[in-house]
Amino acid sequence: MSWKRPFFTLWIGQAFSLLGSQLVQFALVWWLTRTTGSASVLATASLVALLPNVFLSPVAGALIDRWNRRAVMLVADSGIALATLALIGVFAAGEARPWIIYLAMLVRAMGGVFHMPAMNASTSLMVPRAELGRVQGMNAALNGSMTIVAPPLGALMIEALPMQTVLAVDILTAALGIGALAVVHVPQPVRATAPGALNVRRDLAEALRYMRGMPGMMILLAMAVAINFVLIPAGTLLPLLVKDHFGGDAQAFGWMESSYGIGVVLGGVALSVWGGFERKIVTSQIGVVGIGIAHVVLGVTPGAWFAVALASVFVAGFMMSFNGAIYAVLQSTIAPEMQGRVFTLVTSLATGIAPLSLAIAGPLAEVLGVRFWYVVGGVVCIVMGSLALVIPSVVNAERLAAERAAGLAEQT
Repeated sequence: MSWKRPFFTLWIGQAFSLLGSQLVQFALVWWLTRTTGSASVLATASLVALLPNVFLSPVAGALIDRWNRRAVMLVADSGIALATLALIGVFAAGEARPWIIYLAMLVRAMGGVFHMPAMNASTSLMVPRAELGRVQGMNAALNGSMTIVAPPLGALMIEALPMQTVLAVDILTAALGIGALAVVHVPQPVRATAPGALNVRRDLAEALRYMRGMPGMMILLAMAVAINFVLIPAGTLLPLLVKDHFGGDAQAFGWMESSYGIGVVLGGVALSVWGGFERKIVTSQIGVVGIGIAHVVLGVTPGAWFAVALASVFVAGFMMSFNGAIYAVLQSTIAPEMQGRVFTLVTSLATGIAPLSLAIAGPLAEVLGVRFWYVVGGVVCIVMGSLALVIPSVVNAERLAAERAAGLAEQT
């Protein structure tokens, strides 16, 4: 049977679920922005949403490699939907408070920690290796499409409907995603031995040893930590940049998000048709440099030049799709039975710096202004992406990983 029917059944179901999640995210972030107008509140919301990635990812990766990945995604999606259902009750009762929003974001993020690595690890078993680059481009286009549709739709719904009605859309779309998962067979990796008792320290050590065999990827991971330190706060503070610097409302924020999404879609379409350079690392790091340039422009744009800001976030979205090629590298070079642990290890280490950066970002933005983070973040991206293109172990990481895999195969 063709791989396309089961994979795209799953993919389409997840697309509907993603639309609902994007609507909820937009609605909650703008509610916090409009209600509090505080950089510290937005930084705290992002911090709460990132904490599961930092602390839960190692456990999640070990469990994903042990458990049925389809079951993991079903439970994760159901938990996210239940968190939204609880929020509906809170808003209907008129009891919404920032701390309640934080709690809901925490639960939803915990579901995402399990769902995304399980989906990425399953993709490499459902899709032929030659098609992984194009599928990643399609994923980028999908994410961008949702970013185009969800913000203006969310802004329109926020103005016309109660928050609980806006949130109810997520329940309907989650049901479609869960239904698709229920009817699709998701392959499981072949394990040489039974996994035995859960030992997070051992599993994390195995993933680290595996990654150490690919020094170029370890350097990239260190660079990702540096980039995330400055870019995560920049993304968190975007609603305040729109509201305070450009004088915009929910619709303006929606247009900003949609412009980014259009860039992601066009970049994803370009990547899915083209497939990227033969060395996908090069495609990814050109994307990082482009993201950096766009952020610098956004940070120095005067408040009256909103059109320039829209153009800069468009470029950032376009280049973000190219940066997404790194997932195709990971999927094609990491053994299937290790992907759950490695993907969550990468996520945990790359986002582990976020609590510190967000703790600093809120108070510092109150003093220096939110534009500071965009300029600094852009410069760091430009420097890191440029360095990656001239370090041999990084630019040749795919070939070196393939040679290592071949050597390990010969030993067995």
